[in-house]
Amino acid sequence: MSHTLSKNIHVIQNDQDAINAAYHVADFALEGRDQRDQNRQLPFAEVELFSQKGLGGIRIPQAFGGAFVSNKTLAQVFRIINKADSSVGQIPQNQIALLNMIDLLGSEQQKQFIFNEILNGKRLANGGPERNTKDTKTLSTTLSMENGRYYVDGEKFYSTGSSFAHWLAIKAIHPEGYVVLTIVDATALGVEVIDNWNGFGQRTTSSGTVKLQRVEVDPLLIFDERKLVEDVNYRGAFSQLMQVAIDVGIAEAAFEDTLSAVKKARPIVDAQVEKASFEHYTLQEVGKSAVLLDAAILLLDEAAEYLDELDQLSVVSAEQAAKASILVAEAKVYANDAALQISEKLLELGGSRSSLSQHNLDQHWRNARVHTLHDPIRWKLHALGNYYLNNTFPARHAWI
Repeated sequence: MSHTLSKNIHVIQNDQDAINAAYHVADFALEGRDQRDQNRQLPFAEVELFSQKGLGGIRIPQAFGGAFVSNKTLAQVFRIINKADSSVGQIPQNQIALLNMIDLLGSEQQKQFIFNEILNGKRLANGGPERNTKDTKTLSTTLSMENGRYYVDGEKFYSTGSSFAHWLAIKAIHPEGYVVLTIVDATALGVEVIDNWNGFGQRTTSSGTVKLQRVEVDPLLIFDERKLVEDVNYRGAFSQLMQVAIDVGIAEAAFEDTLSAVKKARPIVDAQVEKASFEHYTLQEVGKSAVLLDAAILLLDEAAEYLDELDQLSVVSAEQAAKASILVAEAKVYANDAALQISEKLLELGGSRSSLSQHNLDQHWRNARVHTLHDPIRWKLHALGNYYLNNTFPARHAWI
């Protein structure tokens, strides 16, 4: 199950180091973004650079060799990369969320092994929810035991980043009936990764199918998920924080392109102005977009700062975990609206030429629309209303 260790992996030392690395990855990702998006070419080199720069392990605890950057820095790293290419930016969020989960569930030996793999440049992807079950939490994938050996069988979809992964995180039903997280070697016998994701947005995330047929699992790499329910934690808020940052990054890219597109657009005849950038209604719409984007960024930062406060505590109360989810949910609502509305206004304000395929300006809306489907804000708003009116705490899972 061992992999050949990558060479020249940078070890992130601190928060500023992580931000600098993110800009390097973003600059490289931006170069070929449009071509990859239009031709569905997977970003292997860009994802490898992310790993080489050490960004995959930025939230690994310092005791295991990681930098454990702040949540606020983590959000900024994701904003930077997603502004450049939100497909590249979405790919590593599962890894970082899974590492947080392993930190909550794992023994010292388990954490040492997995964290060391990541710090050596290896990648972990999620074998996502299953397609033909009643909801995203229902599983048909099973873990079985024969002659003292464990095997996993099943099929996953929405397996973001699976084509780039050395390890795959697979949830399965244990023979005793509870849910376990298993980490399997992506090159193991019986593993098949199929890049059949054909969504109209986030096209190059490799969010397709993983098939598992009698795949052997190392007992060291089996994690009992019951602990996640038994112990108070804020893993959902942590995971959602990255989703918010992805949407904010998309919104930032769309806003930047809006400014550029308006400056190139011709004014409406009735406006009787020299440039489209002087049109009164255009100025109003750009102003609205700027306020919406700023609000989304501020709410994201506020939520991240609260998670940083909780990181300093040895014990977190149910009330604190609930507040974390609520603050991130508020940020998600604004990030959702910023990404969708600004990317749509870009096309309106840019005029007819903004619809030409060579500009690829529709990618921001396509990416925003697909990514925001992950965690519908109608349920965020429901959770917010229930919290403030009835003091009802949100459910504790990865989506709130």
